[in-house]
Amino acid sequence: MTELTRIAIDTSKSVFTLHGTDADGRAVLRRNLRRQDMVPFFARRPPMEVVLEACGGSHHWGRVLAGLGHTVRLIPPQYVKPFVKRGKNDRNDAEAISEAAARPEMREVAVKSARQQANAMLLSVRELLVRQRTQLVNALRGHAAEFGHVGRLGRQGVAKLLADVAEDAELPTPAKDALALLGAEIGRLDARLAEVDARLVAQHKQTPTSQMLAEVPGIGPIGALSLVLRVDFSQFKSGRHFASWLGLTPREHSTGGKTRLGGISRAGDERLRQLLVLGATAVIRQAKPGRASAWLIALLARRPRKLAAVALANKMARIVWAMMTRGEAYRQPATA
Repeated sequence: MTELTRIAIDTSKSVFTLHGTDADGRAVLRRNLRRQDMVPFFARRPPMEVVLEACGGSHHWGRVLAGLGHTVRLIPPQYVKPFVKRGKNDRNDAEAISEAAARPEMREVAVKSARQQANAMLLSVRELLVRQRTQLVNALRGHAAEFGHVGRLGRQGVAKLLADVAEDAELPTPAKDALALLGAEIGRLDARLAEVDARLVAQHKQTPTSQMLAEVPGIGPIGALSLVLRVDFSQFKSGRHFASWLGLTPREHSTGGKTRLGGISRAGDERLRQLLVLGATAVIRQAKPGRASAWLIALLARRPRKLAAVALANKMARIVWAMMTRGEAYRQPATA
């Protein structure tokens, strides 16, 4: 039997599709495995390269297969998609993963340990709760507006809106009860978020690198902790590379020697990009001569504030990369 050198796996909930190739890249293995058969199958195999898409459950299987002596590689799904030849099915997906892995310059995702995933899980839970609260608040505002009640933005606006609804004697009882239910759910999520934020702040105070990043204006405890727990900075060659991964650099569509730049690419981790842009916006709101760098003041003088916020977020990302990889301390705006 021809010796296998690489096995690409298209994972799923219960059935896994394998595509094995030899040293010349020829397909010599195509088969499906049930979930319970994965470990016995790879335990019998000599150490080899195993490739998966970086998707749900991939880090778990990366740890399991690495524990069996195999070399595991995780490839981002967006880099696998161009190698799918025809219609999408499990076999074509597994073959595309193998083709992508054969490219010498293919980028990879580092396999996270169980502790790394566990430490970052609370951040994901917080994001889910924030999204749910936003949905509830939007529903409350929308339904209340149907009866002539419009509230201001922010937490105080929600509280005032609920008070106005409760005091409206002409509002039908079913509508009043439904709006009160939404208000109760918003209050429940507020309490949960306060608990989660307290735990994250405590975790931030126990993490020296997170405290170091929080020294950069515009980066708070949640943002600093997110950067520390979610990013493997060693995989980036430069601060520009990191900013590009976050989607903070212009999308390029150049041809024939003509450079055409568009808006930011919005690639990478959406939440990290959002945190940096929001932090940059907060810095710009307080930017005044003598309190901000000359670079930022000059930028605000010639560019819109939203564009300046993205440019500042890009610069913050490069500062973060330098601090995490080179051990450079943050320099004050006067010398930045």
